[in-house]
Amino acid sequence: MAESKVRQAASGVRTVAKPKKPESQLAMVRRARKINRELAELYPYAHPELDFESPFQLLVATVLSAQTTDLRVNQTTPALFAKYPTPADLAAAVPDELEEIIRPTGFFRNKAKALIGLSIALRDNFGGEVPRTLEEMVTLPGVGRKTGNVVLGNAYGVPGITVDTHFGRLARRFGWTTEEDPVAVEAAVAAIFPKSEWTMLSHRVVFHGRRICHARKPACGACPIAPLCPSYGVGEVDPEKAAALLKYELGGRPGQRLRPPADYPGAPAQPATGDGVQGANEVTE
Repeated sequence: MAESKVRQAASGVRTVAKPKKPESQLAMVRRARKINRELAELYPYAHPELDFESPFQLLVATVLSAQTTDLRVNQTTPALFAKYPTPADLAAAVPDELEEIIRPTGFFRNKAKALIGLSIALRDNFGGEVPRTLEEMVTLPGVGRKTGNVVLGNAYGVPGITVDTHFGRLARRFGWTTEEDPVAVEAAVAAIFPKSEWTMLSHRVVFHGRRICHARKPACGACPIAPLCPSYGVGEVDPEKAAALLKYELGGRPGQRLRPPADYPGAPAQPATGDGVQGANEVTE
């Protein structure tokens, strides 16, 4: 379905009328909700792009995902969880040994410190279980609102808006907010959408940011929601050139998960090579 919609969008040069007068709040909310519905049709398979089998694994993977790709994390965590399967195991880790395992994710010393710290807190303060409220989550070392919302929404089904760089960029491009601070963006977007939509909205927007609405060169000419976007034209509008910019499954390349969901239409990513260097399938956006 996603590929079909993208092909339709790329079948001709888009002309999107700019509003003749400032958009009212009500009109913006209606447009925003229509964008969400369109994204739901475009990415019915949207999902967290980190491999995990438990709330603890998702928490660790999310902490590791800072300043790197989800693919790099997914290539690193199998060895990590094999050696440290529980919070108690990770709490007792030798820092140098942990750092060596997570080195490919970058900032490995700070991340190792955070992982050991949050594991000690889970062991000592939460009975070895990942907490189920955002207030408790953010007490863990290295865990902020973004990480907390990722874990709560995807491990426990607690609605939350995950404001990463992709989400913040698109929220501004879509005209949902002008805020730069992630907490302010979260609050602004939360006021637009029903709480029941927050987690899936986050996945859809992030998927769109990674696949079509890129930071440096958006593929505007291949974007199915171009008629709803006030930022149309900031990227490539030529359909053929825009189609060449598509990434992951839309561009005919693997996704970021080594073990994607069954309904994912693309190919699984490849494990890391033996020397720890990421393979040619990496997409940095």
